[in-house]
Amino acid sequence: MKKIELEIVALSHSITQTHSYAVVLGEVNGLRRLPIVIGGFEAQAIAVALERMSPSRPLTHDLMKNFMMAFNVELHEVVINDLQEGIFYSKLVCSSANDTVEIDSRTSDALALAVRFGCPVYTYDTILDQAGILMEDDGKKKKVQSVTTETGGSDDLKSMTLEELNALLADVLDHEDYIRAIAIRDEIKTRKDK
Repeated sequence: MKKIELEIVALSHSITQTHSYAVVLGEVNGLRRLPIVIGGFEAQAIAVALERMSPSRPLTHDLMKNFMMAFNVELHEVVINDLQEGIFYSKLVCSSANDTVEIDSRTSDALALAVRFGCPVYTYDTILDQAGILMEDDGKKKKVQSVTTETGGSDDLKSMTLEELNALLADVLDHEDYIRAIAIRDEIKTRKDK
């Protein structure tokens, strides 16, 4: 089967499931989207890597990358290779000096590692046919959308002063709530650009 390359086009709070997030993968040079519901910790791990944040201590996926690099294991690609009863299955294609292996992985963990390694993510037509969504062609490439959390969306941030936003940003970074930090940082940046 031919592999289809995907990229992360959105990461947001899941509308359908409480305490969950959705990562939306888009077909590179195509109009199909693949939404996948993931947990909060995994969403945070993906967001931290996408935003190139540097946590004070390594997150689990940073530790995994450091471990792989220490032992000269390279992550070449992630393949979302199956969908059963609404659950996506993925594999990590890794190699060392002596061997290439495929390692079973939760899709959310695989995506968090793919972002850290900068490696491609693939799936197959059958999976996109089963779970994909076809977007209308508006001629514009979409960027990764801002992330909001259930503890407050962009509306409550708009009512805060710049000083309050900076204080809140420092607080959420101290508590390692990187997803909330992204939304706050985006609001601060929007105000400074005006």
